[in-house]
Amino acid sequence: MEQENSLEQLEQPKKEPQAENAASLYEWMEAAIFSLVAVTLVFTFLFRVVGVDGRSMMTTLHDQDRLILSSLPYTPHQGDIVVINRVDQGLEPLVKRIIAVEGQTVQIMDGNVLVDGEILQEPYLYTQTEEGISETVAPDGIITVPEGCVFVMGDNRKQGCSLDSRFIGCIREQDIIGKAVFRLWPLESFGGVYDYFE
Repeated sequence: MEQENSLEQLEQPKKEPQAENAASLYEWMEAAIFSLVAVTLVFTFLFRVVGVDGRSMMTTLHDQDRLILSSLPYTPHQGDIVVINRVDQGLEPLVKRIIAVEGQTVQIMDGNVLVDGEILQEPYLYTQTEEGISETVAPDGIITVPEGCVFVMGDNRKQGCSLDSRFIGCIREQDIIGKAVFRLWPLESFGGVYDYFE
């Protein structure tokens, strides 16, 4: 009986080491390609990596920071950091913070931002707001955010440091590319971008 089993084992062809290596390499390449395609799709349709250019969002964000941006459709909320598309104007995108959404009023008095008549608590600010709303945007100094729009400002409110809704008016929601959700770079700042609320 044992001899029969031994003969059967001898009769079965042994797999060549080269064939095993080729199959293993094929499986590895298949997994790598699948992973690459999956990551590409995720970062094309769900998330993007964007860079911060300039100092308008200091001290929350700094020049050359790299952020992960969610491109999923969402409802804008006060406090969100968003990237605004200005390609149709031939300009670079803007990184700003939503201060007010449709239907809310915005006014700047004595260095404070008032939304619907209440002083907005802004723990992310380094200094008070030095410039009010431009007369070309709101002649009486108060603006009501139109439907489908948001009012945005940079976190660096020193004079001349942030081109935002005080000077260019409200931003259409359809021009929001996405919401910043995470900082990738620099490594010492790796993590969330809303930690001041914790």
